[in-house]
Amino acid sequence: MKKGILSFASLAFLGALMSAQEIKFEEYDLPNGLHVILHQDNSSPLVTTSVYYSVGSKDEAKGRTGFAHFFEHLLFEGTKNIKRGDWSKIVSSNGGGNNATTDNDRTYYYEDFPSNNEQLGLWMEAERMRHAVISQIGVDTQREVVKEEKRLRFDNRPYGNLFTAITQTMFPASQYGWTPIGSMDDLNSAKLEEFQDFYKKFYIPNNAVLVVAGDIKPAQTKKWINDYFSTIPKGASITRNFTEDSPITQEKSVTFTDPNIQLPMYLYSYRTPGNTTRDSKIMDLVSSYLSGGKSSVLYKKLVDQDKKALQVSAESLAFEKAGVFACIAIPMGKTPEGELRSAIDNEIKKLQTDLISDEDLQKLQNKFENQFVNQNSNIHSRAESLATYYALTGNTNLINKEIDIYRGITKEDIRNAAKKYLNPNQRIIINYVPEKK
Repeated sequence: MKKGILSFASLAFLGALMSAQEIKFEEYDLPNGLHVILHQDNSSPLVTTSVYYSVGSKDEAKGRTGFAHFFEHLLFEGTKNIKRGDWSKIVSSNGGGNNATTDNDRTYYYEDFPSNNEQLGLWMEAERMRHAVISQIGVDTQREVVKEEKRLRFDNRPYGNLFTAITQTMFPASQYGWTPIGSMDDLNSAKLEEFQDFYKKFYIPNNAVLVVAGDIKPAQTKKWINDYFSTIPKGASITRNFTEDSPITQEKSVTFTDPNIQLPMYLYSYRTPGNTTRDSKIMDLVSSYLSGGKSSVLYKKLVDQDKKALQVSAESLAFEKAGVFACIAIPMGKTPEGELRSAIDNEIKKLQTDLISDEDLQKLQNKFENQFVNQNSNIHSRAESLATYYALTGNTNLINKEIDIYRGITKEDIRNAAKKYLNPNQRIIINYVPEKK
């Protein structure tokens, strides 16, 4: 019966993949270095205009953290031709939506418009790149916005500074050692000229990818792009001084306290390769095998059977140049940390010793094939994927081919990766515990 169910599921996923057409695109470079990607899909009257800037928290300097995320806010303040406070008003009054996101490696801005306002989206992003106003009033205003965001999302939220604990612990030397929100002290002490210099350094066409996706007419789109972007001056070449962290060769334990929690959380954290590597994708499968749902081995063992954990997961998080794999557990009752660690280590040891079953491998591949199809199921997500694949790898067609990497992962690959990266002498135990009253 199980084989029959699995075969039916496999056929369903295969059908979904076959029905997902190849994503076609056109790409070229402007003389100023701006990389342009066009994706035409006239199935609905919508257009996404987005710009990916290769600047994230890893491009900051110690003592001046939080700049990349700060600009995610600051560059909605206004431009030479868009009055302060009018950016979102213009977008919403023309039937659109807009936002931006920042992570450790990039900052991404977008507008979603009805296709009859495609030109407006292009003009606005060109304004952001060419004419953003970096003023003292804008800096002061957005400092307060970011402070409030930090209070709400991090300082006053249960387990809110968990990611901070991970980055500080796992990347003590490199620029991945702080989170994109950064330090409020750093932002407070920075002068206006430093923000202006950051804009001039990173917000340049030769550090950006422009994507226009949706209901477009490519010839007209190219003309608008040429009109608005081609005359923006090319910026100076960017020197990126990334510091590599030394390998972890001996297990150690660190403790962080959180006043907003009542239950401790324990993390068994290992350093892994960056997200452009094949091994990073193998670790994605390892993560899913260990804790992908209630049928996963860690959940069944620690939560269902032994009742030792209230919650357990294995998370694979990869940045451009490095990654983290963490097994995370919240104990049930007064279960000692050592018992959780022993149980998790036993499951990892099995993974390092025995091959997973054919059925389990097929389930994992089905899951990732389904995710691959879903993540590119609409215009907005396709635009972001196109920009990301080009910026990180130089291979935009991975939007069609990355799934082949996951399909090619074998049971031996999973066992070998667990052996290579998940050993006790390669980890740091993070005790994230309630602050004593």
